[in-house]
Amino acid sequence: MNISPDSSPAPDSSNSDQSVPPFPVGERALVLGGGGSTGNAWLIGVVAGLFEAGLDVTAADLTVGTSAGSTAAAQLAGAPPTELLAAILAAAPPRPNGAPGGDRGRAANRAVGDHLERMKALIASAGDAADLRRKVGTAALDREAASDGSWRAQWRATVASRLPSQHWPQRKVLLTAVDAESGEPVVFDHLSGVDLADAVAASCSSGLPYRIGDRRYIDGGYRRNENADLAAGYTRVLVLSPFGGRSFTPPAWGLQLTAQVDELRALGSEVETIFPDSASEHLFGANAMDLSLRPLAARAGHAQGMALADALIAFWR
Repeated sequence: MNISPDSSPAPDSSNSDQSVPPFPVGERALVLGGGGSTGNAWLIGVVAGLFEAGLDVTAADLTVGTSAGSTAAAQLAGAPPTELLAAILAAAPPRPNGAPGGDRGRAANRAVGDHLERMKALIASAGDAADLRRKVGTAALDREAASDGSWRAQWRATVASRLPSQHWPQRKVLLTAVDAESGEPVVFDHLSGVDLADAVAASCSSGLPYRIGDRRYIDGGYRRNENADLAAGYTRVLVLSPFGGRSFTPPAWGLQLTAQVDELRALGSEVETIFPDSASEHLFGANAMDLSLRPLAARAGHAQGMALADALIAFWR
């Protein structure tokens, strides 16, 4: 278990979101950060490990999901974590010729590497967090203009196939995205008039923008990778971050998890964070979209959840 430091640079004022409405607060909030395909598997593994060890965090008063975390939030709202973990382990794709990841894995890793290079260039050209969101949105819209338009239907079908239920849960779940045209952050919930699969698809759209009605959206991680600050006012906040709370953006912009944790604590919340351990860090980052690594990531998360449950029980309950 990793506890974020108590001090970090003050967040850039451009990171405040007038578009995010206030929500009634409660006792416990679970925050599931972005992290690609392996990140999703790790999140499920951690929650399943905690569950098996006697701590059910899926009963949180609020769940915040971003990108891969939005998929996990929707999945955990529709099926037991142990069932989701078993499905990941059972669906392990073969590795051709025994090579880690095979050709598909290497291609996915190259795509992630290219994406990271594009992001670093956009960050270097941006003046602040709001400017970065606008630049990322513009770049995504340009890529959409050069596409054949078939991606949306394919992506929605893929996302929907991953969800145990197509209905929003009764408990409070917030899924994040960013408006590609304005750069403004957006939060979807069961009152948004948006199908659950569409909200998840928008939150996970890091390449092309995802259209809902007459608006287009990109990955919620472009706001903040965890968006833990949406749990402001909750008494206890547990944050799971596959990327370890890191951000490529300048610390002064306040997008890193330490800044989010400081904001929560300043408002009276107790916060605990869980990151992948050193033995499994290689499964994320450039390897985040390698499907063949999902079982390893899920098992690593499961082991962490089992090991951390006793320490977290007193905090959560």
